[in-house]
Amino acid sequence: MKSIIHLTDLHIGFADLADRFQTIVDNILFSMRPASHYVVVVTGDLVDKGTRLGNYETARLALDRLRSGGFHVLTVPGNHDYGSGFAEERRFVPLFKEAFFGDPNVVYPKLDIIGGIAFIGLDTMAEELEWHDRLFAQGELGGEQLRRLDALLRDRTVRGCRRRVVYMHHHPFDPHPLAQLRDSDGLREVLMAHGNVAALLYGHNHAGRKANGKWGIPRCYDGGSATRKGGSAGEHRVMDLARDPRFDYDGDFHGNY
Repeated sequence: MKSIIHLTDLHIGFADLADRFQTIVDNILFSMRPASHYVVVVTGDLVDKGTRLGNYETARLALDRLRSGGFHVLTVPGNHDYGSGFAEERRFVPLFKEAFFGDPNVVYPKLDIIGGIAFIGLDTMAEELEWHDRLFAQGELGGEQLRRLDALLRDRTVRGCRRRVVYMHHHPFDPHPLAQLRDSDGLREVLMAHGNVAALLYGHNHAGRKANGKWGIPRCYDGGSATRKGGSAGEHRVMDLARDPRFDYDGDFHGNY
């Protein structure tokens, strides 16, 4: 059974956060061994401004260091990855996919089965890119993506996995004005209809809080901001899904800045 390292909201390109993330990568490479035992899940806002395309390259190279070190690395986009964070543009969708997946045609939900765990990545920006709703920092999965998620959770291969992990950017539980996941209720209905989701991982709010037990899911984690943007919480949660959530811990890979 693989263990998971949850990171989120790196915001590379803001102040010195690229350097901070390099320190985090250094500490993960040094301390989490063997690397093949871990899956690093990054739940969006890899960069601070997708409009500065050099940020994609900086973030990708840092994540590639983890991959070269033997870690599995999974990512999904956040609102900042598709624009400024308050005004997003559809043209960044294939650019993000090409940069971080090597394929501009990836479809969400994105399924990866690693070590008997089905990792299901969602794009909470899928329906937030039209002219009338692309402003501010809200998220929306959309009916089409939710229908695909429902079908995926019915799939025999996914049902045969020992655990299922759903990961995305926007916080599903805290309805902050102009920053909430607008179809959180739709996601809840799909996930609760199938059950057996071992973890729901997300970011966006930079709060670092737990909501364990919500929707019948034993692990519901907001990872804060891994690089502690603006002094916010920066949990680096490490979890072994075969153990009780009380054994999960903060890897604290910050080091000395």
